[in-house]
Amino acid sequence: MFVRNRQLHISPEMLNHEKIHTAQMRELGYIFFYIIYLFEWLIRLMFKGNAYRSISFEREAYAHVSDLNYLRSRKFWAQWRAS
Repeated sequence: MFVRNRQLHISPEMLNHEKIHTAQMRELGYIFFYIIYLFEWLIRLMFKGNAYRSISFEREAYAHVSDLNYLRSRKFWAQWRAS
């Protein structure tokens, strides 16, 4: 995680959100993660609503952002499992 502003406070929730993405990247491989992420975002742009928040990777990360122990019990490919 890169932060430009050293004054910015990185909350435990923000860090957890990014750690969830890191777990997703490890499962898929970093390149495939970004390919799927971009493809899913482009598809979701065609539908009503917030395309970014509708991406499966983001839905999982936001759904568990406050659960700081989530990664201990996270199941493989959880972004595609029913929440």
